[in-house]
Amino acid sequence: MNFLFAISCLYFFLPAYFANMTPPLIKKVKSLEFLGKPVDFNKKFLGKPIFGTHKTWRGTIFGFLVGFFTASAQKFLFKFDFFKKISILNYSQINIFLFAFLISFGQILGDLSFSFIKRRIGLKEGAPFLPFDQTNYVIGCAILLGPVFKIEISVWIFLFIVTFFLHIIVNRLGYELKLHSAKW
Repeated sequence: MNFLFAISCLYFFLPAYFANMTPPLIKKVKSLEFLGKPVDFNKKFLGKPIFGTHKTWRGTIFGFLVGFFTASAQKFLFKFDFFKKISILNYSQINIFLFAFLISFGQILGDLSFSFIKRRIGLKEGAPFLPFDQTNYVIGCAILLGPVFKIEISVWIFLFIVTFFLHIIVNRLGYELKLHSAKW
């Protein structure tokens, strides 16, 4: 594995990384409190919350939009040689709207799916669920993007491993800055 491969993988996954970082940041915007309602509308499944109160429309909508716009920016940047060199995808030939949708929705799908699983096994909101708290969105994106864009398995393996550690580091930093409620 070389440095260019690592940078290329991280650059490819920027929309999902940014989408995943958005909910705790956008929570601080008080004018958006009206979107702070749970995605599951506080409904229960088998006597337990579907996702929990911390999965809100505010985080979901803005996470999706940030991921979508980040992917769109990647298409714009692709005209520069540096970004062509580090791009896994040829952004000038793919359907950027499909890619942006799938990577943004994949992040949400992974996050919500594992939140659903955590509620089923009795874990409370914010309780650790290693390694899935850190990597759930890699799995969601791989499920949605992999078949459509034929991303090599080595990319997904690298992202799964590196995202585990990056997520812990970024969340610890967010926790220390009082932007995030969990250390992991």
